[in-house]
Amino acid sequence: MQTITLDDGQRLAYKFEGAEDGPVILLSAALGTTHALFDDQMPALLETHGVLRYDMRGHGASEIAPGPYSIERLGKDVLCLLDALELKSVAFCGISIGGMIGMWLALHAPERLNALILANTAARTANPAVYDERIAKVRDLGIDAIADAVMANWFTPGFKEREPDAVARIDAMLRACDPEGYVATCAAVRDMDLLAALPNIATTTAVIVGTHDKGTPPEAGRAIAEAIQGAYLIELEAAHLANIEQREGFDVALAAFIQAQPATG
Repeated sequence: MQTITLDDGQRLAYKFEGAEDGPVILLSAALGTTHALFDDQMPALLETHGVLRYDMRGHGASEIAPGPYSIERLGKDVLCLLDALELKSVAFCGISIGGMIGMWLALHAPERLNALILANTAARTANPAVYDERIAKVRDLGIDAIADAVMANWFTPGFKEREPDAVARIDAMLRACDPEGYVATCAAVRDMDLLAALPNIATTTAVIVGTHDKGTPPEAGRAIAEAIQGAYLIELEAAHLANIEQREGFDVALAAFIQAQPATG
């Protein structure tokens, strides 16, 4: 992976694949994961787009900056990345916290997005105390102390039985997350509340929800789609990581949406 230096001096790791002179889609991953969360999407996306992936600060190959983090800070990291690569406008697809970052960008830098895909996400954290408990547990006991519970929310039991290798890959990714980076990013989710501002989003938006998602339940996604004028709502038979559990359906929905939008680089 390559790195850039952010405006606060931290290092952010990224990977750009495919054509650099055509439309670009930027992929933003979930809490506790890396850019590799989107490995399954790469073959289809590379047929039509240059694909920019990155590791959030505190994750993967990016620097473990002191916390706590905020959605604003994570959003500014993306703007620094776009500036460094001289990308005027991209399609943006974010899962979970990645979707929260996408909403912040659409509100604060709408000119940088030509399409917005919000998957398995929420605009407001329903129970912030859950994240206080998670932060305390990870600080005391490490990521392994919460990994089983997190994985139980990320995939349905049926998928775990059918695709143990896919589940094991994501489980290993989560457990490899740096505890300090994880805790710092939990604070961003805990403190996030964008719901009241959503009607101000003018970017063409698609919202993907998972029927069995316990972390960001379907009603959270529906609330986003209802608040953003003209937003499309897509429901997939999946838990929290719909791009893994319903890869084909996710890929089809993503391709149909982004290819219908005007693109600038």
